Amino acid sequence: MAPDRPDLSESQRSQVVAKALDDIQRAALHLDITLASISVKFDLTGGTAGMYCRRGARRWLRFNPHIFATDFEHHVSDTIVHEVCHYAIEMAYYNAQSHGKEWRELMMMMGGNPSATYRLTPEQASLVRVRRQRRHPYHCGCRPHYISTTRHNRISRGRAQYACCYCYRTLRYTPAAPTTLVDN
Repeated sequence: MAPDRPDLSESQRSQVVAKALDDIQRAALHLDITLASISVKFDLTGGTAGMYCRRGARRWLRFNPHIFATDFEHHVSDTIVHEVCHYAIEMAYYNAQSHGKEWRELMMMMGGNPSATYRLTPEQASLVRVRRQRRHPYHCGCRPHYISTTRHNRISRGRAQYACCYCYRTLRYTPAAPTTLVDN
């Protein structure tokens, strides 16, 4: 039987929301812009700790309560500011790269670690449900590639083409090779 998944208490959720709103105001001061408060949701699942989202004019932050519960202090001090910086940089520079120079500079000004991603420890991974995504074999001419089902479907439907970043040739499906499962 799998162990019970940890979750955040209401008090911890309130702390996360308060920290996010405080970090938004601090980022606005650092960038000398006005930033609106945005909603904070605890609906993220899988192996991702946090995410900044936008759809049209709507913007919000999503956090994974199960991952936050495994190491609450770390995520309060690092993950929240990481996602708030994405929001602030998008509002200040719009076309800036996701983990680019502006984002890294703001992360350092805000006292955060400007690393791009968070990795679950094996102990944490055993407590969090992580979706496994099938990888499909492709080739370019210089090496094999294994791409996600999402990208495979885009190619199959004629909506996208992907090229090798080494030889720049278009990736071609290789149905004979076995597909693999990897953690997403």
